Amino acid sequence: MHPEWIAYITIAFILVVLNLTVCFYVFAVGSITPSCLFKTIPIPMEAIFHSMNDGVLVLDNSFRLIECNQASQKMFPQLNKKMFGNNLSKVWKEIFGLEFPFQLKMAAQSMQLRLTPGDNMERTYQVRTSLLQHANNRKGLLLIFTDITESKRLQTQLEHLAYYDELTGINNRRAFFQRCNDLFSEAKQDGETFTVILMDIDYYKKVNDTYGHYAGDLLLVHIVRACQTQLQAGELFARYGGEEFVFARKSCTAAEGEALANRLRVIATKPFATSEGMISVTVSLGVAEATKGGEETLSQLLNKADQALYAAKQQGRNRVCVYKESLFALGDNLLKCQNDPRIEHDLPLTGIGNKITATNVSL
Repeated sequence: MHPEWIAYITIAFILVVLNLTVCFYVFAVGSITPSCLFKTIPIPMEAIFHSMNDGVLVLDNSFRLIECNQASQKMFPQLNKKMFGNNLSKVWKEIFGLEFPFQLKMAAQSMQLRLTPGDNMERTYQVRTSLLQHANNRKGLLLIFTDITESKRLQTQLEHLAYYDELTGINNRRAFFQRCNDLFSEAKQDGETFTVILMDIDYYKKVNDTYGHYAGDLLLVHIVRACQTQLQAGELFARYGGEEFVFARKSCTAAEGEALANRLRVIATKPFATSEGMISVTVSLGVAEATKGGEETLSQLLNKADQALYAAKQQGRNRVCVYKESLFALGDNLLKCQNDPRIEHDLPLTGIGNKITATNVSL
């Protein structure tokens, strides 16, 4: 037989034997485990280290930088091997001009960190530390940086949608109750006064019916911007629903709430320009102060303010009414109301030319 044919037959026989061996192993064991594969096909640990998406810094037991992977060098372009052997605090200060923001210790930790690396864009990282055992029982530390900027952005966006009114940008009803309950509880514990104000735009539906919902949306934004000029930073102000808004103030009496409500009423009536012309409306407000030392809930307090608001509507709108317990206890629906001779009774609004003016027609 020709020598070349002998060689071909020998190779074929070896391949058949190898295939039969693998099939027997799979049949006997059930599957080839990853550990077997790693033993069969060794993968250099250095290749795995540098193929990671997370940035990794390796420190010795004195927190000196002794190694870093390629991902960390992409995250922090100023990082280079010349820094090896230096303490992390020195390395960090050289890269960012700041001290490392956390106290390092030989233990597992997790924290979030905002940084502005080489691209001058602020990014958020999840930083985890993990103990590392070197040869000869020497210990070290791994610092693992995971870029979570996008997930944090989405989280912030979802939180904004959950707690802020999309149209006006102020707190929505859910956020109001969450924040106000805490504020109300604090006022009770500290023995401080607490007042809420409900505000409603008079004849808001008339604006929508006359000029369309776009003009109605502009009006809501206008009212919010006007009210914000009268509020202190961080003061609780929210869209309660529809054309109704709510304010809450700690360390505020009913008299102080009434004064604020009147400032809001005056500023909110200023006309604003639309494509249809100038639009001017009025608002009605109800004020209620929490009972000191009582077991009153926030819902009960808001109900009082709502009753005061209803009384303001009943008495002609464009006014402020303050809830008085004594009057309601007697079954009298009269409340202490702002009587300003400069205020006209608020009447339905209709369009005349490009303006809205008062008429004596009831809706």
